[in-house]
Amino acid sequence: MLFLSLGLMATDANHGFPGSAYNWHQDCALCRGCIVGLCLALAGCRSAPALQEPLNLSQAKEAVSRYCDSGDYARDISSVAMQALAWVEERAAKRKNGEHLAIVLDLDETVLSNEPLIRRLDYAFIPAEWDAWLKKAELPAIEPIRAVYRRARELGIDVLFVTGRREAGYRACTEENLRRAGMGDYARLLMGTDKGPQRSNAETKTAQRAALEKEGFVIVANVGDQESDLAGGHAERSFKVPDPFYFMP
Repeated sequence: MLFLSLGLMATDANHGFPGSAYNWHQDCALCRGCIVGLCLALAGCRSAPALQEPLNLSQAKEAVSRYCDSGDYARDISSVAMQALAWVEERAAKRKNGEHLAIVLDLDETVLSNEPLIRRLDYAFIPAEWDAWLKKAELPAIEPIRAVYRRARELGIDVLFVTGRREAGYRACTEENLRRAGMGDYARLLMGTDKGPQRSNAETKTAQRAALEKEGFVIVANVGDQESDLAGGHAERSFKVPDPFYFMP
């Protein structure tokens, strides 16, 4: 449209005047040339592919910061926790004789928060910083999900922690962090391994829940921050808490 507008307005004393868009001289070679040129230009505009530029990284980081600082992140976690809590209480009331009820909880960004580190690093992933942070065993609890943990234990429902953290190098600090956060009363802590073929988070956790079911656990709820924490079934209901920080397939 820009070329057309410019072409129509670009007139001189011999070729009409601005504002008279159709004041063309029918036999004027110059006008016919303008029309041909405009058609070619417009054809080129129509065929040019539209840019699909991704969201700018600085804007993405600002959006995550606003989401957290506004309180929306905490409110969304609380909303999911309330749904999970209501279901756990309902399911406990319907427990059949002999049922070994359990809930599965992920760790990072589900019951323990890495937000202080993530924000301090300006959303960068620096392995050495993460290693030192996890081994300090001081991650704060995410209170709404800790409330689900506590209620489950009050109702006699076992808690099974299933995490992508590696067994080698991180079991001791993870166990210590759970104790410090008031979540040391659990039936299992299943972690990732470097042994055997490497699988995705979804594949690993699905297999772990399936194995827990074979042990006799009835998994009534599965709570995690990643879709891959919940994929694959082996839970009566699943609850996803928000995670604006990272993605795990």
